[in-house]
Amino acid sequence: MTSVLADRLLLTLPVPPSINHQYATVNGRRVLSAVGRGYKLLVARQVMVALSRSAHRDALLKALRADFLALSVRFHFTSRLRRDVDGGLKIAQDALCEALSINDNRILEIHLFKALDPAHPRIEISLCPSALTRL
Repeated sequence: MTSVLADRLLLTLPVPPSINHQYATVNGRRVLSAVGRGYKLLVARQVMVALSRSAHRDALLKALRADFLALSVRFHFTSRLRRDVDGGLKIAQDALCEALSINDNRILEIHLFKALDPAHPRIEISLCPSALTRL
């Protein structure tokens, strides 16, 4: 499922690599691993394809770049116990924000959910302006 609305981006993406596979140590420094870089590239491609196919592209980007943001991520894992709900958050958040040229420090609220779907592991992401800025 991919939807680009004037005020919201909805994406279904593969489950990110586990935290143990996101980073590598090279010459004593922690760097994003090849698996992590590949995941970010995959997300960027899916975001760009979704935006290119939508009549709401400009309105969405304007809304996302003008306001503080709310991010919702629903992880659908093959097992309830193998992965932490927050282990893939940072790489998914970074990949999405980088693809949209948005600084992730503008995210004011994050909603995380963990679900079970052994046949179709995935994450479902929603990014939209935060209602907290209107309180």
